[in-house]
Amino acid sequence: MTEQILTLDDALSLSERVLEANGFSPDHARAIARTIWQGQRDECQSHGLYRLIVCTHTARSGKVSTDALPDITDAAPGLVRADAKGAYSLLAFERGLPILVEKTRRQGIAALAINHCYHFSALWPEVEAIAAEGLVALAMTPSHAWVAPYGGTKGVFGTNPLAFAWPHADAPPFVFDFATSAAARGEIELHRRAGKAIPEGWAVDADGHPTTDAEAAMKGAMLTFGGHKGSALSAMIELMAGPLIGDFLSLESQAYDAGAGATPYHGELLIAIDPNIFMGGQVAHHTQRAEALFDAILGQGARLPSQRRYEARARSLASGTVSIPKALYDDILALI
Repeated sequence: MTEQILTLDDALSLSERVLEANGFSPDHARAIARTIWQGQRDECQSHGLYRLIVCTHTARSGKVSTDALPDITDAAPGLVRADAKGAYSLLAFERGLPILVEKTRRQGIAALAINHCYHFSALWPEVEAIAAEGLVALAMTPSHAWVAPYGGTKGVFGTNPLAFAWPHADAPPFVFDFATSAAARGEIELHRRAGKAIPEGWAVDADGHPTTDAEAAMKGAMLTFGGHKGSALSAMIELMAGPLIGDFLSLESQAYDAGAGATPYHGELLIAIDPNIFMGGQVAHHTQRAEALFDAILGQGARLPSQRRYEARARSLASGTVSIPKALYDDILALI
């Protein structure tokens, strides 16, 4: 497949141009483009420049507000609320983050609830931003009801990602970010675009039969990872990032979409924890114990989550470039 090489600066500016050409305000375009750029920089193809197609389709569907400014509320000693007012979540997160950090450092733990938002991206950019402040982070969000519960064949859950970050003083944080579905929706879409079969266990077709056909999977239902365990985690995320913060379940998000095929509309819950307060007067001791855990993993040749992504980041930063399929690049240019 022919590849298009872009400098990192060009990838960011292209993202901003596409978004602004499709009606996004400069503030929203910058916030969204930064997140897309981070995904492409780290070679997360399903969350990189490909997402420009998703964002512009959602804007053109009339579902997402392209210019609404988030309303940030100091809701309680341990809670910040960010009402995105029907816009993408990234600007609401950026503006709510400083208050979340302040509250967490004051009392040890705090949460940021983003409501009435469209969230299209991976969650690791959010938890990495929190970890950059020296805080432990947890994030979760529902989506559309694309995923069948264990033992079922019809969508109830979203892909329902869960992300966690543990800060390191002199290295990138320990981060995991995974969908509770067997694969991200974007991965199936990329397989469909490339005409490739998906692995077994990712999805069932519209009749509930296992399938490796990406097109049939998009019309059927995705499956959770780990059988009943992934299904239970997915249900937890529905409750925590749905009713608990007063926002949509994945079923309600899909009903709201009404067939437009837009980005899911729902809420996002982020929790931050200050290890300096939780560890009391023994921060150095307990931090060293945590590092011993990581050493025990790496010492036997195992990988830590995000290690490949950090290696990809280092390659991109060293070369100053990223690459995407030429066909995708042409599709993106057509959006301007």
